[in-house]
Amino acid sequence: MSFVEEKLLNLLACPRCGGELAYEGKESRLVCEKGRLFYPIKDGIPVLLIDRAVPLSADESKDFA
Repeated sequence: MSFVEEKLLNLLACPRCGGELAYEGKESRLVCEKGRLFYPIKDGIPVLLIDRAVPLSADESKDFA
């Protein structure tokens, strides 16, 4: 991730709970640890819609405990 992309990511927040979002490039998603969910990135654009948020699986949630 470039410096510019990192600065832009710092401006984003989870639309559901206001938590910080972490970029996971391998899975192409933004993860909200606080809300235990993620938002997909489609064609390079984060889909930050609450109704498109996907809950983290039990195994994924353990990684953020």
